[in-house]
Amino acid sequence: MHVMFNNPFLYVVAYPAQNGIEVIDKRKGRGVFMTDAAAERFKRELAEAIEDDDEDGEHIAEFIEHFDALMTHPAIRH
Repeated sequence: MHVMFNNPFLYVVAYPAQNGIEVIDKRKGRGVFMTDAAAERFKRELAEAIEDDDEDGEHIAEFIEHFDALMTHPAIRH
């Protein structure tokens, strides 16, 4: 497990053994686990969004909205 990204809007954890990532939208308390091609695409697009982001994190917030329909699992702390 490796924390890839963490800000007030988004939390992304990589699971290299499963070739997957877990994405949590902190504002909505929901997330998704992606594997294989979907995970690779998300990582690539996240890197681009981080590169283009401003101080307020607005670009990251806009970026994550594109994945809203996938984030159906409630984020549960344990």
